[in-house]
Amino acid sequence: MLIITLALGVWLLPKAHSLKCYECTSGSNGTCPAAPKDCPSQVQQCGITTITTFTGGSKDQVITAKKCSAATECVGGSVNFGSAKTVILSQCCTLDLCNTKVSEPKLIPNGNKCYSCEGQECTRTLNCEGEEDHCIKARVTVDGQSKIMKGCASKTMCLQSSAQFKQYVGPESICCQGDYCNSASRSTAGLLLWLVSLMSASFFY
Repeated sequence: MLIITLALGVWLLPKAHSLKCYECTSGSNGTCPAAPKDCPSQVQQCGITTITTFTGGSKDQVITAKKCSAATECVGGSVNFGSAKTVILSQCCTLDLCNTKVSEPKLIPNGNKCYSCEGQECTRTLNCEGEEDHCIKARVTVDGQSKIMKGCASKTMCLQSSAQFKQYVGPESICCQGDYCNSASRSTAGLLLWLVSLMSASFFY
């Protein structure tokens, strides 16, 4: 009798279930024809990430991905070199098919100021926007040539160590906090920069 009672109790317990989420990866125009998918794990949430790049102040491309995600994957931020800017917006939610859209990037100056480069000169003032609360200095390779770039970055870009971003870390890049702290005299002070210089669909896998 006891065994039957226990079995009945277990059967009546609420059953945990995985979420159903939209899944897709868009092209450069941001269109993401999503299809529902059952998440393979009960701990996964519905995630959506949008990467928007700007060149010369104009929107260049938008890449969107929707999928079942771990909560730790839903991180975002921005890096702004003046002539080029990348904004990552990401969020997770815990209802079936809730990963429909994220907000548009808010490019509003926040009062922070950093140096940026124009050619070989890196003394231009760049007004940081949104959550960009750090200055950055990065050495990147463009067309086979090493180049210094300076600008603004959000804290998440500077501190993020999640595995899906590791390919974008600039090994000779640093962050610092304080207006114009990315000058030549202070280039060695600061935190490791999480540099997002080239975006591709591999970001989402």
